[in-house]
Formats: sequence, C-alpha cells, structure tokens
Amino acid sequence: MNEPAVVSTWDRRVRALTVGLVAIITLVAFEALAVVTVLPEVATDLHGFALYGWATSAFFLGTTIGIVLAGGDTDQAGPARPFTVGLVCFVIGLLIAAVAPTMPVLVAARALQGAGGGTIPAVAYAAIGRAYPHELRPRVFAVLSTAWVVPGLGGPALSSLIAEHLGWRWVFGGLLPLTIVFGLIPLRALRALPAVTRADGAEGHSSAVSGGGGGLTVAAVRVTLGAGLVLAALTSRSLLGLPSLVAGLVCAGGPLRRLLPAGTLRMRPGVPAAVASRGLLTCAFFGADPFVPLSFTAVRHESTMVAGIAVSGATLCWAAGSWTQARLAGRVQMRSVVTAGLVLVAVGTGGFATVLLEGVPLAVPVACWGVAGYGIGLSYSTIVTLVLALTPPQRQGEASMAVSLTDNLGTAFGAGLGGVAVAASQATGGAPTAGLAATFALTVSLGLVGALLVARRLPEDGHAGG
Repeated sequence: MNEPAVVSTWDRRVRALTVGLVAIITLVAFEALAVVTVLPEVATDLHGFALYGWATSAFFLGTTIGIVLAGGDTDQAGPARPFTVGLVCFVIGLLIAAVAPTMPVLVAARALQGAGGGTIPAVAYAAIGRAYPHELRPRVFAVLSTAWVVPGLGGPALSSLIAEHLGWRWVFGGLLPLTIVFGLIPLRALRALPAVTRADGAEGHSSAVSGGGGGLTVAAVRVTLGAGLVLAALTSRSLLGLPSLVAGLVCAGGPLRRLLPAGTLRMRPGVPAAVASRGLLTCAFFGADPFVPLSFTAVRHESTMVAGIAVSGATLCWAAGSWTQARLAGRVQMRSVVTAGLVLVAVGTGGFATVLLEGVPLAVPVACWGVAGYGIGLSYSTIVTLVLALTPPQRQGEASMAVSLTDNLGTAFGAGLGGVAVAASQATGGAPTAGLAATFALTVSLGLVGALLVARRLPEDGHAGG
C-alpha cells in the first residue's frame, strides 16, 4: 500500500528537513544583518574605507563558486557532503574575520565565507525539490522567508550592542557557535536525501551540472575571477587598472555568455529579460544596502543601533512583500508585480538618500528604506517563479543557476561600484557624503531602468506566486 503524499511542511516525513532549513536560513539572516550593521566600525578600525565595498563584493563573488560546486556535488553525492564542506569553509571564514589584522585579510575571509555560504541555496533548492511535492513548494519558500523575521528584529540591534560594548570582532566570533549549532540541525535530514542518478530521472540539472560539471565549474571560476579583476580595475588609481579591466572582460566574457540564457546581456524578451531583471534588481537594492549603516554613522553621526533599526525595518518589509506576492498568485500578472517591485526599490532608495540632508528627520529615510525592502520582497521570488514557468523541466536547473549567477554578480557589482564612489569621496574630501550620493543615484537609476525597460520585456501571461 502506497504511503499518502506529503500535504504539510510539518508532516512527520519532512518535519526534520523543514526545521533544518529554517534553522540554516535563520543563521544566514543573522550573519547578513549582523555584518552589514557593523561594517562601518570595521572599516574605521582597520582603516579600510578604500575596500569597504569589497567586504560585500568578495562575499558574493565567493558565493558564485560555492553555488556551482555544491550544485554538481549535490547531484553526485547527495546534499549532506557539500553542505558539510560549505559549513566548514564558513566557520573558517568567520574565524579569520574575527582576528583579521587588516582590511585585505577581512575581505579574503569574506570571500571564504561566501564560498561556504554559496552551498546553502544550492543544497536548499535541491532538498526542497526532492522532498516536497510541487504544490507544497511555494509554502516552503514562504516559511523560509519568515525565518528572516526574528533575525530582522533582533540581529542588527544585538550586533550593534556587541560592537559598541565588546568590539566588532565579537560579532564574527559570536556567530561561530551559532553556525555550528544551527548548521548541525539539518545534517541528519540532508543525509536521508540520496544523490540523483540517471535512474532517478534527473535529466536537466544532473546533465547540466553533473555531466558537464567540470566545464561549468571552470566557467563559474572564470566569471568570478573576471568580475574580481574588473572590480579591482575600477578601484585602481594607477595605469595598472586598464590591463586589469581588459583581462577581466576577456576572462569572464565567454564563460558568462555560456552560463546565461542566450540574449540575457541584450535583455531579449522572455527568460533572458527575466534573468537580466534579477541582476538589475539585486544591483539596485544591494548596491545601496551596505551603505545604509554608513550613512547613519558617518554622515548623521548616529550610533550603529539607529542604523540597525533601518536594516531591521527593511528586512521585515521584505518578508511582508514576499507574502504579498504569494497572495497575488493567479490574480495579478507577474510582469506587473516585478515592475512594481523595481519601482518601489528605486523610489525607496531615492527617499532614503534624504538621510544625507541634515534637516530631514531620521524617520523619513528609515521609512523609505522599508519601502525599498517591500519592493524587493515583491520582485525577488516572483522573478524566479516566472523563469521556472517559462523554462521546460529539463532546463530548470540551468535556469536556476543563471538566476543565482546574475543575483550574485548584481550584488557584487552594486556594492563594488558604491565602494569605489565612497572611497574616492573619502580620499578627496575626507568624508563619504558625495560618494554615498553618487551610489544612491546609481542604484535608483538601475531600478528605474529595470522597471521601465527590462520588465516590459517580460511575458504578459504569467501570474504572481511562489
């Protein structure tokens, strides 16, 4: 007699996996919110404003490699092994960051954290695909988005208190036991999920990542190195920047075209435009996000606690936006939801830029950054749902990887370009204000480009959801 299908995220057959996934996403949320809150103090203490943007960019460049490596290994060996390796890399990265004597060492530690953290989405998506029926997956993603609520409420405030009273190094050090405890929770459930073999019918992701995994891994490494060289060229103040730029473009150009759907860089209608819109979305939001705390501490001379309130508010609004797009399932065109989200990110970021004006009450930029958070909550999952809906099942693994790639590159370049502007402003004027203004202007422009040009190329017959 066949066992009845799983009908709940808390069914006894998947309960341990659900709890484990919630635990690891909670850890990711604590890490992300804690680090972005204390970055201004880190840069001040290590005299590293020239590399401020790299602290974020390095993490997401490392994540690109972690995603691809874990994706292939998950198909071949099951999700437990890559998850364990990623967890070890993440722990070592935290330890190095906690004792980093200089900003370059901290940037290297963040890259190692990114490589470890990149295994988490690859493993989580594979686990969800294998353990939960299709109709239950949107609910799983909604549950996981809720895992950001508690860290969003307490993470920034707690990290700012630790930084103020014990020092920023204890933020990284304090995450070490959390990583070990939270990381061990999903391991048993992940071990129960087998590798995918040809007999299991794994056509798309297995063939794309495992069968041609070596080629894709090399391509991902080349894209990551190329992106790093381009960012290094942008931060260079010497003639060495030009050959670095050329080398980066040569290194990443061909592999990037291979990893992305044909026509993505031209924003061709359909899947390519959807993938491109995800990159613009993350570049617009995360290009500003690392500089939100810096705006409060360096321009308005407020404490990291005040900065933490803005970070917490945006995180909670992101969760609200995610639940909103889920409730719009089947009732509103997905293209409209993505467009609205991009507009809100642009408008919210533009409103937040008023933090640079001394006469504006702090409540205004805090509220506006919440609007931007709500906007990315609307668009972020909707784009993935749209890409998967437009992609045949045997190609969905490749499509998911393309979305993750543009996601990480968008974040890395957004933070990197902002870091260039802030470093230049600090070097020439002794203050980051002009650089922050340029950063927010750039991210607003990217959000509007995504809403007015790229989102229009999404299909009209998709509906929101997931």
